[in-house]
Amino acid sequence: MVPRMVESEAEDEVDFGYRRVRREEKARLVKDVFDRVVERYDLMNDLMSGGIHRLWKAELIDHLAPRPGQLLLDVAGGTGDIAERFLRRGGASAGVIVCDINERMVRHGRDRAIDAGRLAGIDWLAGDAERLPIKSASVDAYTIAFGLRNVTDITLALREARRVLKPGGRFLCLEFSPVDAPFLRQAYDLYSFVVLPGLGQLVAGDRDAYRYLAESIRRFPRQEALARLMREAGFEQVRFRNLTGGIAALHSGWRL
Repeated sequence: MVPRMVESEAEDEVDFGYRRVRREEKARLVKDVFDRVVERYDLMNDLMSGGIHRLWKAELIDHLAPRPGQLLLDVAGGTGDIAERFLRRGGASAGVIVCDINERMVRHGRDRAIDAGRLAGIDWLAGDAERLPIKSASVDAYTIAFGLRNVTDITLALREARRVLKPGGRFLCLEFSPVDAPFLRQAYDLYSFVVLPGLGQLVAGDRDAYRYLAESIRRFPRQEALARLMREAGFEQVRFRNLTGGIAALHSGWRL
């Protein structure tokens, strides 16, 4: 009896950074992290990556190659930067649905777009990647940038991504990856666990939020493992490309 109880408890727990928390608690904890940093989120992305995240996102859009009439669903995209890049590259005729579980992030992204004069082309939606409020087979492309590692159940989120894609639709995931190269890993760990939380405290007033973000990268599946999960969720022609020495990776797949 005791081993079964321990096994059941373990199955009901998930990673929240280096902590183990009950499955039903993670979404709330992640929401709290982003609630606390929403106003400085874009600035912190620049500081965290030295601005390189902009090049990685440009690579994502290049890989997607937006075309007229293509409807994009950008998940965990509350600040709207992927959506704006997509529209500038020719995706304006059908537009973008930006979906994010964090309502404050959605409002922040919408307000940013309004301030920039972007009044058309983007629909803003609060919703969970694991239970998307989107019709099946209704979008041409699905993107998620630096958001998949924050969901509670990656497999469920991938299945939802496939569900909402039309046949022939494209899935693209841009995400940080664990670094294996010893010479790079030591410097990366120093930056992640010393410099980054310090920047978080200085700029956003929140050391713990950025320590969680660093820890969550270490808990995220490696490139090959994520590719396998994508295939198991039903995606075809799954590929990935390492960026900046594997600090980030761009995964792609098709719903055929």
